Amino acid sequence: MSARRVQNNKETSVNTITSGLAGAAAEDFENRTYARVTWRLIPFLFLCYVVAYLDRVNVGFAKLQMLNSLQWSDSIYGLGAGLFFVGYFLFEVPSNLLLYRYGARRWIARIMISWAILSAMTAFVTTPTAFYIVRFLLGVAEAGFFPGIILYLTYWYPAHRRGKITALFMTAIPISGVVGGPLSGWILGSFGSAGGWAGWQWLFMLEAVPSLVVGVMVLFYLDDSIQSARWLDADQKAMLQANIRNDGAGKLDQSIGAAFSNGKVWIMCAIYFACAMGNYGISFWLPSLIQAAGIKSLLSVGLLSAIPFAVGAVSMVLFARSADRQLERRWHLAVAMVVGAVGLSLSATFGNQAFLAIAALSFASAGIMALAPLFWSLPTAFLGGAAAATGIALINSVANLAGFVSPFLIGWVKDQTHSTSIGLYVLSGVLVAGAVTVIAAVPAKLVNK
Repeated sequence: MSARRVQNNKETSVNTITSGLAGAAAEDFENRTYARVTWRLIPFLFLCYVVAYLDRVNVGFAKLQMLNSLQWSDSIYGLGAGLFFVGYFLFEVPSNLLLYRYGARRWIARIMISWAILSAMTAFVTTPTAFYIVRFLLGVAEAGFFPGIILYLTYWYPAHRRGKITALFMTAIPISGVVGGPLSGWILGSFGSAGGWAGWQWLFMLEAVPSLVVGVMVLFYLDDSIQSARWLDADQKAMLQANIRNDGAGKLDQSIGAAFSNGKVWIMCAIYFACAMGNYGISFWLPSLIQAAGIKSLLSVGLLSAIPFAVGAVSMVLFARSADRQLERRWHLAVAMVVGAVGLSLSATFGNQAFLAIAALSFASAGIMALAPLFWSLPTAFLGGAAAATGIALINSVANLAGFVSPFLIGWVKDQTHSTSIGLYVLSGVLVAGAVTVIAAVPAKLVNK
């Protein structure tokens, strides 16, 4: 072998090693930067969603005393619980567009402070009409919060990283149940008649305080964009912005109206409607289902309600990690929907046996709580810019009409049959139909690295 060839081989080997080292260093820098972003944003957004969800679904615990205190039927409760989502539906898209225009910091703070005030006002309702009005206005106030956060995450993370990140954020739903269940049960049982107020009134008043405090904190903590983040250096900002630009290639960035005429968006609406039907069936009726299984102590109802939510929190993260690792969403989402459907059906079948009912509800929660983070990786993979702001809000608002249909359906069925079983079977059927739609209508490889 000639001396020149030996020298060339040595140079090639050195270049290969150097290139590998540079690639490893770049990957390490990227991972460390995203870890910093995650530690900065996700715990705080998680906290925001925990207090948001407490204020949204604490009416399910208030029901345990409220209906007897005010002499209302299950239908009145179901309609009032559901009217939240009518206001939510009507103002979701405008709210998200305002967030897109004015920035997340101010708009999310406005949302949280206004809904805290309205949630506290629920403590003073005495008639069905007042209950309906305040629930509707609460939906108007909260409109834009969740899709706003989903949109906000697209400003920081590319599609292949968002599945796990969205799941970490959305574990706030089951964790709010783990924390809120025992807390709500304790408030109901310990504050009855204190200061002349019923336990359910104290529930609404006390659980509104965290939202008010955290809403004010948003103004001082959140950054509207990568560029405005003072806790990142110039190299970190450049890398993050480059990844977002690359991720945006090929996405729809059209006029606001384009999202309304996009067939994919409406398919997403149908799928997420099915997901939301199962989610709100669990969220609004879980305390009543546990009580119907023979558990009478309000504190015990609260403590036992934490079990399905804890199972759901673990399942949510495991499903999302698997989906990110395999870069696959369709089958993960469909399987989770079927698991939720089976669990709800079993909870209807064994509704009078406490141990089996809670086991079935835990199984249902394992599937249902995993749905949202899996789902939101789909539309954010093909929507960008104004189309993302509109499309995400449209999907969430249309689908969250399930929050009106689901509790009202179960309440009406219970008034007619004195049982929630038929309503739970209907919710199971909707979840199965959603799973079929996912397999039939969603491309096999929508999210790529």
